[in-house]
Amino acid sequence: MSGHSKFANIKHKKEKNDAAKGKIFTIIGREIAVAVKEGGPDPANNFKLATVIAKAKANNMPNDTIDRGIKKAAGEGGSVNYEYISYEGYGPGGTAIIVDTLTDNKNRTAANVRSAFTKGGGSIGTPGCVSFMFDKKGQIIIDREECDMAADDLMMTALDAGAEDFNEEEDSFEILTDPDEFENVRKALEDAKIPMLSAEVTMIPQNYVEVTDEDNVKCLQRILDLLEDDDDVQAVYHNWDE
Repeated sequence: MSGHSKFANIKHKKEKNDAAKGKIFTIIGREIAVAVKEGGPDPANNFKLATVIAKAKANNMPNDTIDRGIKKAAGEGGSVNYEYISYEGYGPGGTAIIVDTLTDNKNRTAANVRSAFTKGGGSIGTPGCVSFMFDKKGQIIIDREECDMAADDLMMTALDAGAEDFNEEEDSFEILTDPDEFENVRKALEDAKIPMLSAEVTMIPQNYVEVTDEDNVKCLQRILDLLEDDDDVQAVYHNWDE
């Protein structure tokens, strides 16, 4: 996904109402709980937690909310029973979709995800059926208007910290990293006081599919909307060229 289209999608999501923001905070809160359970409450010694905190800050989650989530998860001990499950499938027009979920009820989540695909004329596939079409990367998006650093200096800061690629768009910068280098690059940008619109490890399509049929577009959007509204869904990746 080019930095421009990713930038537009992120800006659109951030401009949605408070209910959408509440959904994002719920998603991140669950991720914090699982990360603390798996690796402890100290982000300096827990890479997964550090990554989730970066995502939280990029989504404007207040620091005290983050801290409360960490403390609550650390105190709960074994009571956090969320499980990561990924689903892969096909949408209208030959599109590929990956759905990451975090759930305490696998049957409920599986039924909801399958229903979303069915209602939009798509279908669930077997594990691995479309994930080979995506690359797992750390991705940082920076709003050009919010960044005071010159593009060349920003690129060198990112590359020196371990970034793989730097893309300059009309209204944004996109920095790509190996997942293992993501936290180093993100921390370097944070130390340089670079505001980040988005900072996360994501799945980036190797190629994009253009959907021209109007009915297919409506059906595909229905699938994505239904998945986005599901509280168990953490992230949805697709190769639709919007």
